Order: sequence, then structure tokens, then C-alpha cells
Amino acid sequence: MNYKEKIFSTLQEYMTDKSFKFFSEICKILPDCWNKPTSSTKKYHRKLNGGVPTNAEHTYHLVYATTKLLRMFNISKRTTDADKLLFAAALHDILKYGNFGTLKHTNNKHDKDVADMVSQNKSNFEKILSEDQFFVMEEALRFHSGRWSTDVPKNKVFDFKDYNPETLFIHILDMLSTNDLIQTDVRD
Repeated sequence: MNYKEKIFSTLQEYMTDKSFKFFSEICKILPDCWNKPTSSTKKYHRKLNGGVPTNAEHTYHLVYATTKLLRMFNISKRTTDADKLLFAAALHDILKYGNFGTLKHTNNKHDKDVADMVSQNKSNFEKILSEDQFFVMEEALRFHSGRWSTDVPKNKVFDFKDYNPETLFIHILDMLSTNDLIQTDVRD
């Protein structure tokens, strides 16, 4: 199964044309780590059969589930509101093996790194998304690891009440996939 192709075809169907084109351009610049395991030690993200999914399979879980749950937020496909959630789902682990994809083990601060990268390119994202939509997407990326996120302030109890609902949404999808609890249109 080519999960990278499934990610791209799903995003092409659900994102606005401008956002899909921008996502495709981002992927040409960033390292291609789609086929690396989502857990380099193979201790986490275990599937029922004992295997560990690739980054592409794990990311497809989030992208697929997001498309099926857009209506939860009263969002239609091919809108910039859909784009902000799909960007968050598709990009959340894109730097899991570092900015150059060369790390031997997964980068435990990939949440911060991807959010910082997005933040540094805010002007490009804001050619598509509103400032508020950008903020929601960037926050969802930065805190997609929930209480384990790198940028959780020290000595502060993490509470999702302090964040947008979309941030909790992406974290829940990430945790569901990590625990092999998302069913997609692919059956193993």
C-alpha cells in the first residue's frame, strides 16, 4: 500500500487547490521520511499485528479521520477551514526525523520544530489562511503531543481548556493512531 499517494490524493480531494499546491511544494523541500517507522525504536505506535506503521501510514490515519470528521466542526471540504485542519494532520510529524531527515532516532521535539517552521513561513501560509486560521493550525501542530509537547511551559499544568478545540482534536487523532484505534479504508 502506498500511503504517501493516499495522503496526497485525499488532500487533493479535500483541500482547496491553492492549499494542496502549497502542501505539495512544502513536501518537495522537506525531507522524504514517509517510509521511515513512526517509532524508530519500535516500542511505540504498535499495531495489533505487532508491526509499527510508517510515518505515511500514521499520517494517513490522521488525514483520513480528519476528512470524515470535518462536519463535527461544521466545516465543508475544499474550504480554508478544512485546509487548516488538514495542514495540521498532514504536517504534524513531517520533521519527526529532524529538519534534514537524517536523525537515526525520532526527534522528541518535532512538534516544536514543525510549528516553528510553519511560524517562520507565516506570510506564505497567510496567502491562503486567515490570521486566525493560521494561529489555530500552528497551535495544533505545536501541541499535537498534548501534555508531552515540547513547548508546554515548565511548572504549568497542561490543560486543553487553554487551547483551541482543534488542538485537542489533532492530539486525540494522534493518540488514537498511536494506539492503533483508527480504522481507514485500508484493511490489513
